[in-house]
Amino acid sequence: MRSDQARRLALGAGGFARPHPETIGARHLTAALDRLAVLQLDSVNVFARSHYLPLFARLGSYDPALLDRLIFRARGRYTEYWAHEAAIIRRDDWPLWHWKREERRERAPEKYAWVRENGPLLDWLLAEVAANGPLTASEVEHDAASERRGPWWGWSDVKLGLEHLFAWGDVVSAGRRGFSRVYALPQQVGLGELHARRTTREEAHRELVRRGVRALGVGTIGDIADYHRLKIAPTKDALRALLDEGEVVQVEVEGWVRDGRPLPAFMLSGARIPRRVETTALLSPFDPVVWNRDRALRMFGFPYRIEIYTPAAQRQYGYYSLPVLVDDALLGRIDLKSDRQASVLRVQAAWAEPGVPAGALAERVAPVLRRASAWQGLGEVLVADRGTAAAAVREALRGS
Repeated sequence: MRSDQARRLALGAGGFARPHPETIGARHLTAALDRLAVLQLDSVNVFARSHYLPLFARLGSYDPALLDRLIFRARGRYTEYWAHEAAIIRRDDWPLWHWKREERRERAPEKYAWVRENGPLLDWLLAEVAANGPLTASEVEHDAASERRGPWWGWSDVKLGLEHLFAWGDVVSAGRRGFSRVYALPQQVGLGELHARRTTREEAHRELVRRGVRALGVGTIGDIADYHRLKIAPTKDALRALLDEGEVVQVEVEGWVRDGRPLPAFMLSGARIPRRVETTALLSPFDPVVWNRDRALRMFGFPYRIEIYTPAAQRQYGYYSLPVLVDDALLGRIDLKSDRQASVLRVQAAWAEPGVPAGALAERVAPVLRRASAWQGLGEVLVADRGTAAAAVREALRGS
């Protein structure tokens, strides 16, 4: 398979080969969510929270409040679990993660001294949620348990205990208030029956691998395992079974090599490669197109890292630089900040990739920046003097 075909196949599978609908309703959002299979959550809110961006990239301007109602409703179509990192998944998929919940429960006492030392607190937390839930951690905290100490990012023992219980499935998500997770017993949010359903590890891995291949379009064993954060060995076993059943086929992709040897890659049998992909999109750092940095480099020649944890003086592209997808290539990076006090969208830096004309990037990205500003309820787009494409983007915005 040629490298350009692999890119188009991947982007088509991810939902980028379709025109944006004129009006975006719940049906469009659920279709996009189900295609992605997981929607990663992240607390950084510089431009917009990360989970809003993949759907904006694929669909265009929509009402974020509508997405919140879909994904954070206590008894809705979706729930939350560690399905990649913290991520939104379909509620009906809850049994697919039984193996992971049990694995985390079994490993916790060995891995975390805190768990071994705080059994009574964990029992108390379960009783508290049973009696008064659904509750946020702040609603559960009390003086004896809320002393903030230790290396846990300032989390209280209550928050830490609830997170362990959530990882094990003893408590589940009942949505979020603001961006705080709400904890409940499974039966308090209608998950009791699904929670009791047992799917074997082998069955779950086969289904998750199948979905990973579908969402990626084409991927290596490592790509497919990473999509749902599976281990390599069970991913190989699941792929072998899917190959035997004819559901997936093995291919070689031009340029996908390691140590001089082609990397085995896999795609769904009969998957269609789009003839073209025509889109311009700002990608979240946690978008499936780029969340696997090795894959982004291999597929797009795009070396990428998020620099929010890098000291300011050492940042190359900016605190929250978003990759710019133009058709089937990643052509630049835009560091964005929503300045709500001034009601402006700030382009803090704009970079064209080496060999990409700044004007060509600017012409494509300027209308998207205008739409992004309006989508966030902001006005003017202001461009700082940083980056190889900053001047060109500023000029393009004047004409857009």
